[in-house]
Amino acid sequence: MPHLPEPRGELSSAVTDLLGAAPGPVPAIDVAAPADPLGDDDLHLALYVLYELHYRGFDGVDERWEWDPGLLGLRARLEAVFEDGLRAALSGWTPPPADATTMDLALRAIDDADDAPSLSRFLETKGTLEHYREFLVHRSAYQLKEADPHSWAIPRLSGPPKAELLEVQFDEYGGGDPARVHAQLFADAMVALELDATYGAHLDRLPGVTLATVNLMSLFGLHRRWRGAIVGHLALFEMTSSIPNGRYARGLRRLGRRSKAATAFFDEHVTADAIHENVAAVDLAGGLVRREPALVGDVLLGARALAELEGRWARHLLGAWEAGHSSLRASEAEAVAA
Repeated sequence: MPHLPEPRGELSSAVTDLLGAAPGPVPAIDVAAPADPLGDDDLHLALYVLYELHYRGFDGVDERWEWDPGLLGLRARLEAVFEDGLRAALSGWTPPPADATTMDLALRAIDDADDAPSLSRFLETKGTLEHYREFLVHRSAYQLKEADPHSWAIPRLSGPPKAELLEVQFDEYGGGDPARVHAQLFADAMVALELDATYGAHLDRLPGVTLATVNLMSLFGLHRRWRGAIVGHLALFEMTSSIPNGRYARGLRRLGRRSKAATAFFDEHVTADAIHENVAAVDLAGGLVRREPALVGDVLLGARALAELEGRWARHLLGAWEAGHSSLRASEAEAVAA
């Protein structure tokens, strides 16, 4: 298990201080909305740490904290700030018309309207090995537990949508072959690029804008009320994955990284997600709306929220690289030296 990260402000300090002790009363903690609730370092590190208690936890943290009522109450207040930020960011967005039979078209319309710069095209044509290493470090927060946030939706669905979700997830978990689990393939790619692939090893380097992309999945996945949103998130995720992963693989080969370990993760997603695209959009998302028509708005919101946060993340990386500096936070040693 990873160690607790270094705090970045009052909220993350309060959370890590609590988790460093035995479970007990949670004191009143002021939770104020930051200037950027979709990328604030302190807010999103605090949320990420609290969500991580439901995944693999942290070394030395008492596992009874996972369901501590006081800690869950604090998490709910942090989530409310995050949700308010999402709704504010999407306030000018008008969802495309959709029903069970047109869900794939509505999801495609959300993708078509996305004006975020193409990170995959940059890496394919201009990216350096250092750019790729930073990209993998950013993605490690999710990819080393790939599919787990979406799996929270399994017990919240029934009938055909549940079966379709399991079809997608079975592939994500390697179809029964541990070596083909997508999280393992990503770890192999990290090692091939001389990176530490230990789960949680890079948490201190990840900015809030990166953590927010993972927190979004945990927020949607861990709440039954957001079951439509996590399905919409997964559907658009699968629909928009195949082409970018092909570019990432070509960029690595351009840079001479042609080993199976370096490219298998990306190559796998070119083929697997091309198949998953139709299953996730038509059978899973469309199937859920067929059974629960009232969830159509949540499905579309989950997809649009994904596009919003991924766009912000891509702009952060490309902006940093174009300015000639790292997109990652400075390590503790670098910060002291500065």
